[in-house]
Amino acid sequence: MDEAPEFGPRSLDALRQPLESGEVTIQRSAAVAKYPCRFLLVLAANPCPCSAGGREPGQGCICSSPTRSRYLGRISGPLLDRVDITIELEPVSRAVLENGARGESTSLVRQRVLAARERAQHRLADTPWRTVGDVPGPVVRRRWPIPREATRPLYRALDRGNLSTRALDRILKIAWTLADLADLPRPGLDEVHEAHALRSGYDVSALRVPA
Repeated sequence: MDEAPEFGPRSLDALRQPLESGEVTIQRSAAVAKYPCRFLLVLAANPCPCSAGGREPGQGCICSSPTRSRYLGRISGPLLDRVDITIELEPVSRAVLENGARGESTSLVRQRVLAARERAQHRLADTPWRTVGDVPGPVVRRRWPIPREATRPLYRALDRGNLSTRALDRILKIAWTLADLADLPRPGLDEVHEAHALRSGYDVSALRVPA
């Protein structure tokens, strides 16, 4: 969904239930129908209505702080709580425009993703699930616990009310995915930190969570 804040709040919040359950439920007076609905949701948004928000003063943004807050506030907290990964993109630099982006090839990334999927499927072989994202959070915490020293900061944030149980479970799932991508037997402190950063939209390299 490009320009996600431009969609009506009711339309956006209607995505919450199918994101959580993988089903669309339609209720009428005579019957209730459920349809399978598993999908990957990608929300894209500018930082403000004029799209120049976040730049240095004098670089073109005409929006006030309240205007920016209202704009991004159209995407509700409950919906954002169901978004696993948040990434803030910087404006494309002149160097990238002139020289092109340098990164891994699609084929190389595909090989790594397929290998990670195989590791996850091996771990889930005797379960009804085939991907990490399918596994209920309580099952992840109970059956595949991550070392306590790695998750202690998350539980502290949970105790302070800075992290919801849903967010905790999704961070743990991301950490397991990162471990699978790195061919590790289980996530450690680095994977949990990176998962927390990806979930929160922080700069991964700058995140330092005290153990």
